[in-house]
Amino acid sequence: MQIAPEQGQFMALLVELIGARNLLEIGVFTGYSSTCMALALPPEGRLVALDLSAEHTRTAQRYWQLAGVADKIELHLGPALDSLDKLIAGGAVGHFDLAFIDADKGHYAAYYERSLPLLRPGGVLLIDNMLWSGKVADPAVQDEDTLAIRSLNSKIHGDDRVTAILLPIADGLTLVRKR
Repeated sequence: MQIAPEQGQFMALLVELIGARNLLEIGVFTGYSSTCMALALPPEGRLVALDLSAEHTRTAQRYWQLAGVADKIELHLGPALDSLDKLIAGGAVGHFDLAFIDADKGHYAAYYERSLPLLRPGGVLLIDNMLWSGKVADPAVQDEDTLAIRSLNSKIHGDDRVTAILLPIADGLTLVRKR
């Protein structure tokens, strides 16, 4: 359930290329993606990580310590939509340079909508699993997760607030730039 190594390298390079200082991650799991991105941050950079699982994030925290990036990462445990709403209400609108979504697929559209206001103009949003092992292209596949990802792909394609591309990295990584 973690991202592929080439995806981690790409994301770290992107953090460096855009000069990111403030990152948002929705879905931590065992911390590989957050570790890759945090390692690419400058010393003053910060990553806000949102996850529901205390068990999985204990593993992430151990790896953050081993990688020397634990002091750059602020973990929020609880439903991500609640955490995103708190960030918005707390004045973080336009604060983040880059956000990464890799959590429960059924809420992807809601995470997308909550993430956009949190990004600065020109900020980047990365969304994982947008090819969903090819299921999104198979009209016979109608499970809830596939329908959610298929719907978000269509939404992003028609969203004039962003410029986007679906990259064939790992299981499909959508890269969105907020206009």
